[in-house]
Amino acid sequence: MPFKSQAQRRKFAQLLVEGKISNETFEEWNRETGSRKLPQRAARKASRRKTAARKTASRKAGMRASRARKATKPRGRKAAKPRLRKAAKRRT
Repeated sequence: MPFKSQAQRRKFAQLLVEGKISNETFEEWNRETGSRKLPQRAARKASRRKTAARKTASRKAGMRASRARKATKPRGRKAAKPRLRKAAKRRT
């Protein structure tokens, strides 16, 4: 499996010096990585909780927008004209 970052390569070199991993393991990882330019630190993956929260938030925003559109549209029949009171009609 290739290294993902320079920090990971340094950590494996430290483990090799301490004798916690074998020379073959380190060389295998080094070989698979090749001469690739690696970042100093690998970016973390977004956690499931955060991505789920992001999806939920966007879904809620979409629902709010559709409710707002529905509220502005008249439902079924046309809006009735306001009725005049009988007292107002008598005066004219």
